[in-house]
Amino acid sequence: MKKYIILALLAISTMSVFAQVADSTKRKVYLQGAANFRDVGGYKTTDGRQVKWGKIYRSADLSKLTDADLVQLKSRKIAYDVDLRGKQEAQDAPDKLNPGMDYILCPAGSDSVSTIVRDLAAGKSGDSIMTAFYGSTRYFADRYKPFFGKLLELPEDKSLVFHCTAGKDRTGIGSALFLYTLGVPYNTIVEDYLASNYYRQSESAKSNIAMIATLHLNEKQAKSVTGVEKKYLDATFDAIKKQYGSVDNFLKNQIGLTDKDIAALKAKYLQ
Repeated sequence: MKKYIILALLAISTMSVFAQVADSTKRKVYLQGAANFRDVGGYKTTDGRQVKWGKIYRSADLSKLTDADLVQLKSRKIAYDVDLRGKQEAQDAPDKLNPGMDYILCPAGSDSVSTIVRDLAAGKSGDSIMTAFYGSTRYFADRYKPFFGKLLELPEDKSLVFHCTAGKDRTGIGSALFLYTLGVPYNTIVEDYLASNYYRQSESAKSNIAMIATLHLNEKQAKSVTGVEKKYLDATFDAIKKQYGSVDNFLKNQIGLTDKDIAALKAKYLQ
């Protein structure tokens, strides 16, 4: 009996691995000029539904897209671009867009991101810097309210991409709030967040080398800033709950989502 139980568990485990590989293959969008570009679809909700594929994408910097990349965006019907970078970031590296794309910059609080490098150079712990960044809710409403506005107005036959520079922090929080609104369980939200470590392996390795050389950081310090960790996203959700009582209260009172809005988001992005 034990033998059959072990074989059954192995079979289930193998199927799970194959499913994850297939899901990752379907999720990643291969572009020459952008990293961490992936579909946010496919995640299961607590009520058994699934986030639609091919509607919402998340990414890093879009300033280096090639003509072939733009063709792929067009083929995916990506017509909305929500830029979560600061004004200076966007000015220094403007997004490359297809003609007629709906573009919006949501810079609230992002121009202070440069202080992360300053604090690292001053010898502060990378972990403490990132936890403090994620735990500060000061700019969340101003940054993400326009994002949800675009999600609500997105036409049925169009798709949307949202991004920052690395596609992991400001974008990671935005993705987490979006998935939470749809009813995706927190452990799955964390998986989506942590996936940046996989999709940004090459870029993070290069950044680590540069930060170690220029700021004289050790490898652990560099990785704490160029990668993502569960405790960072936990800091965001803990801070929201502490300040607003619950994530639902935050979405309702700060982002301005009504019950009707949430129902509309679920109708639009779940199947």
